[in-house]
Amino acid sequence: MSKELVSALIQLGAERGIDRAAVLQAAEESYAVALNRRHASSDIHVRLDPESGAMRVFRARRVVEEVLVPGAEWTPEEAQATKPGAVAGDLIELEEMDGDMGRIVAAQARQALQQRLIQIQRDLIMQSFAERAGEILTGVVMRVDRRNLVLDVGKAEAYLPATEQSQLDTFRIGENVKALLLEVRTTVRGPEILLTRTHKNFVKKLFELEVPELTAGTVEITSIAREPGSRTKIVVATKQVGLDPVGAVVGQRGARVQAVVEDLGGEKIDIIAYTDDAAEAIGRALSPAPVVSVTVDEAAKSATVVVPERALSLAIGAGGQNARLAARLTGFRIDIASDGTGAAEAPADAPAGEEA
Repeated sequence: MSKELVSALIQLGAERGIDRAAVLQAAEESYAVALNRRHASSDIHVRLDPESGAMRVFRARRVVEEVLVPGAEWTPEEAQATKPGAVAGDLIELEEMDGDMGRIVAAQARQALQQRLIQIQRDLIMQSFAERAGEILTGVVMRVDRRNLVLDVGKAEAYLPATEQSQLDTFRIGENVKALLLEVRTTVRGPEILLTRTHKNFVKKLFELEVPELTAGTVEITSIAREPGSRTKIVVATKQVGLDPVGAVVGQRGARVQAVVEDLGGEKIDIIAYTDDAAEAIGRALSPAPVVSVTVDEAAKSATVVVPERALSLAIGAGGQNARLAARLTGFRIDIASDGTGAAEAPADAPAGEEA
């Protein structure tokens, strides 16, 4: 291999974001593969001098008590002639092969190297995405198959399955889509970037894009409960005296929260101010229903809430949704009773902090 070819390889690697050491290692491995194929062996390896382009070819032999693979193994007696003190188990390298190779072998090596560099580049891209897990990506819809989306997210494609979309999500080819990078997972087809729009942290990250106070740390989201495509409740707190956390998140004339609602396709969002008083927190979590009283059993992590009889169905919500989300938000089991004649137990069995 010439010095010019080595320089060209290093330059090619730099253009693909691959460092010099990785390019040289890939070249050595590719030429070794070609030589091993030519000699029907598996013990040949190569070293390249990046300055001169010179290629040195080595053969490694294992020291064993009984030789089963001639040419690849030595007895201790044979090995000690080259390396005094060699014992069974040692691996001894010998530079005993000519670095020159035929045109066909060289072409095979270059083809293997090209494939190897493509794989290294793909691995680097996937690693960079894996490090961004939990961030929001914006991609362009490339393909749609039964609501399963393939998005162009820059240097790679990402997968947004139908199961990670809400019932309100409808996208077409060419449309921009925001989604949370859930993970980079290994499949039979190779690494795959998996996105989600149903995870509760997707809502949190959308608010962080709209509310500077969240990024600055003066306001924080302390708890989220979500039923994707229907309703989300979030609790917000502030570390700055005099700052209204609900007002900061809602924005002037509701502009900030409305931007998030639009990104979610119209999903309803309740924003609740934090309090460390459990009874008060439960009462606020049942918003928009008015609350008469809250009795809390801290040991059992349960609470009984009394609401006006006219607001009983509102407090429980359609299918028990409002009470269920309040329970997830606060971590308490909530039983709701009216201040009239009836009582109803809310189906609120999911603790706060549960993944959406």
